[in-house]
Amino acid sequence: MSSIKPPLGPATRLCMSLAARPGRFGTRFHNRLYELLGLDYVYKAFTTTDLPAAIGGVRALGIRGCAVSMPFKEAVIPLLDGLDSSAAAIDSVNTIVNDDGRLTGHNTDYTAIVSLLAQAGITPDTPFLLHGAGGMAKAVAAALRDRGHRHGTIVARNAARGRPLAYSCGYRWVPDFDQATAPLLINATPLGMAGSADATQLAFPDALIAAADTVFDVVALPVDTPLMQAAQRHGRRCISGAEVAVLQALAQFVLYTGVQPSAAQVAEAAAFARAV
Repeated sequence: MSSIKPPLGPATRLCMSLAARPGRFGTRFHNRLYELLGLDYVYKAFTTTDLPAAIGGVRALGIRGCAVSMPFKEAVIPLLDGLDSSAAAIDSVNTIVNDDGRLTGHNTDYTAIVSLLAQAGITPDTPFLLHGAGGMAKAVAAALRDRGHRHGTIVARNAARGRPLAYSCGYRWVPDFDQATAPLLINATPLGMAGSADATQLAFPDALIAAADTVFDVVALPVDTPLMQAAQRHGRRCISGAEVAVLQALAQFVLYTGVQPSAAQVAEAAAFARAV
């Protein structure tokens, strides 16, 4: 049951997101929690071609929080006043918190990944293959490094991104899957993402999936990506991008409002956010 949410007015606090292609999950998730908890907040998604002006607006207008998606996660850093350790660990920001005009960058993708690996019982001695070298791969690699994982390989065709990422975290880099195997597979590429040109493509060869123990796909939509379907078919333990999306959005919500919703409220907001 929802609490009584105050009507929009001068005291209403605005939170927002900035992305090249704004989605609907975060908007629906945050606004549903505001309704359930009776909070005088509203959340709106935006895109921009002028990042400095947009961040200036966050500061000048007193916007409480701003989620940041690609391609702005690194470009936004010089525009901020400081970084939380979660963002400083990977030089990537997905969340901005505005405290009376001081903007601090956080990375709730990083914290969500750390939490999910721990919840799944993945131990630091577990070897892994990480596919990808973009912003999310950076968050995953840093989370693995900081959990104490020492036996990992980053698979990325783009050597200019893959090699430095791997070496900066103490891992091996390879350009393809030849002779690569591990009990933990993690996809941090857009392969399998709904609406993309690669929506039906597997992020790992089927033989590697069959040989793994755990398969982790950071792609959030659809929930059952081709990789998740293949892992389920082989009876492997699965960690989905939908779980990442919920945990990172929940962490943002708590940073913005200071309120911790109940598990039931989070589940209801997540279901609402995924509904058509």
